[in-house]
Amino acid sequence: MMQDVNDFLTLIDAHFGGSQWFVFLLLGTGLFFTIYLRFPQVRFFKHALKVVSGRYDHHQEVGDTSHFQALATALSGTVGTGNIAGVALAIHLGGPAALFCMLVTSFFGMTTKMVEVTLSHKYREQTETGAISGGPMYYMRNRLHSPWLAAIFAVATICSAFGTGCLPQINSISNAMFSAFGIQQYLTGAVLAVVLGLIILGGIKRIAQVTEKLVPFMAIIYLLGAFSVLLSNYDRIIPSIMAVFTDVFTGSAASGGFLGATFVWAFNRGVNRGLFSNEAGQGSASIAHAAARTEEPVSEGMVALLEPFIDTIVICSLTGLVLLSSGAWNQKFENRFQQTDMLFLAGKYDEQQASDREAVSRHLLGKEALPLYTGELRVEAGRILNDDLTMLHARSFAEGVTVYEEQRPFTGVLPVRQGKVELPPVEEQVIYMQGKSLLHSAPLSTEAFRMGFLGDWGKYIIPFSLLLFAFSTTIAWSYYGDRAVTYLWGTKYVRPFQVIYIIGFFLASFTDTTIVWTLSGITVAMMTLPNLIGILLLHKEVKSSVSAYCQKMKGLL
Repeated sequence: MMQDVNDFLTLIDAHFGGSQWFVFLLLGTGLFFTIYLRFPQVRFFKHALKVVSGRYDHHQEVGDTSHFQALATALSGTVGTGNIAGVALAIHLGGPAALFCMLVTSFFGMTTKMVEVTLSHKYREQTETGAISGGPMYYMRNRLHSPWLAAIFAVATICSAFGTGCLPQINSISNAMFSAFGIQQYLTGAVLAVVLGLIILGGIKRIAQVTEKLVPFMAIIYLLGAFSVLLSNYDRIIPSIMAVFTDVFTGSAASGGFLGATFVWAFNRGVNRGLFSNEAGQGSASIAHAAARTEEPVSEGMVALLEPFIDTIVICSLTGLVLLSSGAWNQKFENRFQQTDMLFLAGKYDEQQASDREAVSRHLLGKEALPLYTGELRVEAGRILNDDLTMLHARSFAEGVTVYEEQRPFTGVLPVRQGKVELPPVEEQVIYMQGKSLLHSAPLSTEAFRMGFLGDWGKYIIPFSLLLFAFSTTIAWSYYGDRAVTYLWGTKYVRPFQVIYIIGFFLASFTDTTIVWTLSGITVAMMTLPNLIGILLLHKEVKSSVSAYCQKMKGLL
């Protein structure tokens, strides 16, 4: 059942968020506005720092938060699993070149973020309770006069609140806590669900108060941990940086357990994960920035351009260098296998044979399909007896595989259909597999942080950082979702949404990781597409607004 669900979601993602046309639309929009507005991410960077510092704040202006609080809330929504698990997943799929693509996405994304925030702030409204409500749905309705486009975006925001801000965040936290401390996923989910409820039920002011304190603290903790790994592996930093750029032209060659990747593959995955990390073009951060106290929408747009810089260019770059310099990205580790990451090929392939490695690599990259195994998996005392198949896990040759029924070695037969094994519950006792393979997402980052001065203590950096990063993202996205609910149905439906959000948060703590990530990619694209259409249609208004602001602030920019 879980495999069928993942296959269906993967098919949708391949033609939507994971497609080449979506990637080019996203980057193309950022490139267009960067040239059209004459590189505002460079010209206005210094001014943005002055604005966020509070130099131009006027407390009598309309709004619920300060510039810094709006930035902190928006950053809490972006600095999350994308910085830890998302970077690890991108490099796992595309190699070092994927990090380059994430950086390019963030550079152009700085302009995209500025544009969407400017428009959203300009057309914000006050609700019947006096609170500020804004976001792309308001400029779509009030300026584009397209209520249907606004409704599509608002519905997509609610879906993405779960797919981006809720499900993958707690899933990464619970898996990291299980890996590091052995805490069952559902226990982590239950405790944090209670804490989440206490925060989000207090509205944007309580959320802002929490995030403005949480974001700086969590960033410092994570950066100190990252530098401990980099200093320990200082001799590999330069080669890692060179690999990021050289692999753009050559693709990432097979190395260790990594079977290689083309630049096209790295480009697609890198841009996709870059968007998940900084959310530029998605329109989500615009909702937080719309609450800022200022009568100058462009000034808040300039504050917003700092987000992709902090989120991706600084934090994601550090994560990528930790993964590459430590060597963890292409090493195999003992781990419990995810069902959706397992694949059985018909026939025996030897990892030590170059021709076999190349054949399997081409299969994984979608270039030349190999026959998949269908039949029975014979297991005795935990060991697979079949000699007519090859098992892959996490895009690598699996080694030392043991099949367990709970804590005991399993004996029996398991069905395999089109390369996918069925692992049903047996008398309420789950059957699972364990062995050595590549890792991705949070477990990969955890192993990388062990390879520094802190040693085994380093593995605690990731679960602690994820606890802060991902949980803050969940908090921010609850607000984005409730603003979308407010737009569609009014404030009376916000509380039911919050309750459902908390329940979904708990359930995702023990859901398959691969399914969660696939779903997140779809929901990101659902939001991004109408927002990109909207800001492109209003490109002339954006330029005139920026020009007017520059004229007003002449001599201060």
